[in-house]
Amino acid sequence: MDFFFWLGLAVFIYYFVMFLLLIFNDSDIATTFAEKFGTSIDSLRGKVIWITGASSGIGEGLALTCAKVGAKLVLSARREEELKRVKKECIAISNGKLIDADILVLPMDISDIKSHQKLFDNVLDAFGKLDILVNNAGKSQRALWEDIEVEVDRSLFELNVFGLVNLTRIAVKYFLSRGEGHVAVTSSTAGIMGVPFSGSYTASKHAIHGYFNSLRTEKFTKNLKITVFCPGPTFTNFLQESFTSKIDEKYGQSVQSNDKRMTAERCGYLFAVALANKIEESWAAVFPIILLSYLNIYFPNLMKRIFIILGPKYLLKLRDSRVAMKVEQ
Repeated sequence: MDFFFWLGLAVFIYYFVMFLLLIFNDSDIATTFAEKFGTSIDSLRGKVIWITGASSGIGEGLALTCAKVGAKLVLSARREEELKRVKKECIAISNGKLIDADILVLPMDISDIKSHQKLFDNVLDAFGKLDILVNNAGKSQRALWEDIEVEVDRSLFELNVFGLVNLTRIAVKYFLSRGEGHVAVTSSTAGIMGVPFSGSYTASKHAIHGYFNSLRTEKFTKNLKITVFCPGPTFTNFLQESFTSKIDEKYGQSVQSNDKRMTAERCGYLFAVALANKIEESWAAVFPIILLSYLNIYFPNLMKRIFIILGPKYLLKLRDSRVAMKVEQ
């Protein structure tokens, strides 16, 4: 009797503490503990890190965090002038750890797969090596599922999936020949839940998990580290550039200053924590996204009931506050 009492009490305390951590922290348990007690992001100093989608948002936040500790950077996106701006800020924030030659601005369109090998070679020519590839480029979407044109599905997959998978394959071949390497990709909490009003985007992020989990399983005996980073709602220009249901249309909405979102700087910092600690899958979001993500993975039947009670309108508002309600009209 006493044994089962203490066992039950221990289990209750464990889950109660986990529940509190999920309420008061903005990342999953592994990332929270890594931030407090794990390997410092200072370990990234001197590493050559290639970040796609680095001209704004999470990519820019990650670049600035890595620059603070003295990581050498390759910054890629389509907007060269914005990349130059980010480079300038990285050098300034490094406090003397980086000079101009330590950051390569490398404009690219991730969906132009024919250019990937040449761009990869440019990185090796500039630094002699690559330590970490961070696939961060991509777009989101807001649309009713039944209205989405198939051309939107194809375009979004070309950008969010096929482009970065092709670049990753080039990097993986290099890392395997080198004997070590680290590949990271920005997914989303939409990659672990079936979020409403973003059918193509959600599918693309689920595909990312499929590709990279398969890679992790296949190469688990190799010295190849893989990190899938899953942010929730973040203060970026994602909504402005998001796909809708039509191929020639942008969503064109902006986030509001009073929206409930994580800052790109905080998101970039947590991404750096995940890289430094080689976390396989890391989640970052404001309450209650992380809690709902845990329930969805570990208690799916309960989560189904919660989805029914909350409804799709509430779930959409968690992502976009007041902005994206126009999708339902």
